[in-house]
Amino acid sequence: MLTSDRVQFNLPNLGRLGRSHTLVDMHFHSIYSDGRNPIDKIADRARRLGIGIAITDHNEIRGALEIDRHSDILTIPGIELTAAEGSHLLAYFYETKELQRFFEVEVVPRMGHGVMSSLSLNMYDIIERAQAYQCLIVFAHPYCAMYTGVCNLQFSDEQRHLLFQMVDGVEVLNANNLNRWNLRCAILGFNLGKAMTGGSDGHCLNHMGRAVTFADCPGTRYDFLDAVALQHSRVIGKEVPFLRKVTANSLKLRSNLSNCPDLLEKNIRYGRKVINFKSRALRRRIEHHINADRLKSYLGM
Repeated sequence: MLTSDRVQFNLPNLGRLGRSHTLVDMHFHSIYSDGRNPIDKIADRARRLGIGIAITDHNEIRGALEIDRHSDILTIPGIELTAAEGSHLLAYFYETKELQRFFEVEVVPRMGHGVMSSLSLNMYDIIERAQAYQCLIVFAHPYCAMYTGVCNLQFSDEQRHLLFQMVDGVEVLNANNLNRWNLRCAILGFNLGKAMTGGSDGHCLNHMGRAVTFADCPGTRYDFLDAVALQHSRVIGKEVPFLRKVTANSLKLRSNLSNCPDLLEKNIRYGRKVINFKSRALRRRIEHHINADRLKSYLGM
């Protein structure tokens, strides 16, 4: 079990923690993308848990705008963007109007055929455009299965180094990710020395609050986002049990049926990258053994 001042891999005691800190599940999906629940039920659940919530639907903001009307809970306007490479990026805004302006100007003209499709912008271009707005830019689950995290074979080490410099932070604990990937995300967050966030990546109500970002600050949007940006916040959470993940993934698959052409194209492209990478690695191993045998022969060993 990894525990530190900033990241704790434990199931959070929301009631006890909420008495002294502001808590927010910074990654949650609604029916407006691939989540299961409408906004009123999500708001009721957050209210009962005593936590704030960021609706971060894929390439969509209707959920974020709708939950903002629930003035009795802390809400963070957010969105999860899908770059042309297929990798995900989270953006959190101080004002809903700023989120709306970003969405209308930068996202809508570059949408695919559905909210679950990739935008026509690559990761670099999305980050560069988001930097013109008052928001926090965070890599979602940088280490995870396939290509949805930025730490994948589609990006070179040089590209990732540049992208890491551009963003404000990293999601270091995602309750729907695997523990081994979350551990790598946490190490990345520490090594980069940037803001670190956590959230459930929930698609069902029972996922909410499994991972939260918390800070010793007033319970306002500005104070909380400032605390995250200044690295005064911390993260605590535990991964969703395997069977619940299976259920959630089946729901996401149904939501993605209309997105099959885009998903198929991305999977084929990523599969080729993996095959090429493994082929190069195999060639290097073979060359190493051949060169080693030649050296032994030359030395008469």
